[in-house]
Amino acid sequence: MTSWQLVRLLAGIFILASLALGTPGSPVFVSQWFLAFTAFVGANLLQSGLTKWCLLEGILRKLGVQPGC
Repeated sequence: MTSWQLVRLLAGIFILASLALGTPGSPVFVSQWFLAFTAFVGANLLQSGLTKWCLLEGILRKLGVQPGC
């Protein structure tokens, strides 16, 4: 997988996990504060889309993940 694919995969996992942990009707509900993490991930996706820069992608590249095309 390339770095941009991993960023999107991890963002999706983080959003779904934080929604499951932060929605009161969920069987794995912990606290509604997990919804703040959902907003944080969404804000980072918005920022990276506007600036074409993503910190996680830079970290993944330094760890040896191939950059995407």
